[in-house]
This record gives sequence, structure tokens and C-alpha cells, in this order.
Amino acid sequence: MSDIDYSTVLPEGWNRARGYSYGVAANGSRSLRVAGQIAATDGNQPVDPSLDFGGQWAQAMANLVAVVRAAGGEPGNIVMMRAFVTDINAFNAAGAAVGAAWGEHLGKHFPAMTLVEVSRLLDPNAMVEIEAEAILT
Repeated sequence: MSDIDYSTVLPEGWNRARGYSYGVAANGSRSLRVAGQIAATDGNQPVDPSLDFGGQWAQAMANLVAVVRAAGGEPGNIVMMRAFVTDINAFNAAGAAVGAAWGEHLGKHFPAMTLVEVSRLLDPNAMVEIEAEAILT
């Protein structure tokens, strides 16, 4: 999936994480930090208020990957993601849409990840914001 040298980290005796990795060790020549991406189309705000949670997750993922590719990387270069959601129950209810968006944009690549519920995001229509770190070659 990428040209970087990386390996996932699984402490001895731990069960494998589902949908992410506990840690990722990577070697590369450049690192990229991607600012939080919301469901704005082509960077234009505000977020369309008619988008449901799954639609917002998919657009935020697409935006994240677009930034990585613009820097010369691929989704497999992503080693860490942090997702901020305004409603963890909406995230859980949209599991199928979240999984489909993950598959479309990241395939079977599972970087280390943190998911946090927050009270609100800067764009009043945003329910999702995802940031990332990538190691580029």
C-alpha cells in the first residue's frame, strides 16, 4: 500500500485491535501532519447541513486522503489518526457507513487511532473532524 517501512505494534498477550492499530513504528524521510478535516467540499465551508453522520465521515476521510496525496503520499503512509465527533452514539449508529468510507479511502490499512467525543466543532454543522500524521518517503 505504501513505500514506507512500517510495522504495527501489538504488545505481547494483547488481543489485536479491531479497526485500528495500537501503535505504528515507521521510518521515512519526511513527516506530514494533516490538520483536522471536516466534511467541507474542496475546502469550502460551511459543511452542508443535510449530510448525515456517515456522509460527513466519508467526506472528512476523502479530504484527509486528498491532503496526504497532495503532499506526495498515499493512504498507507498514514500512521496516526485522531477523530473528533460531536456524538459518539451517532458514530456507533453509523458503523456501516463509517466502515464503508474507511474501506473506500484506506482499504485494509489501520493506523493507530484515537476517537474522542467533543461538545462541538468550529463549523456549527460539523459532526466529524479527523486529523492525521503520515510518514512520507
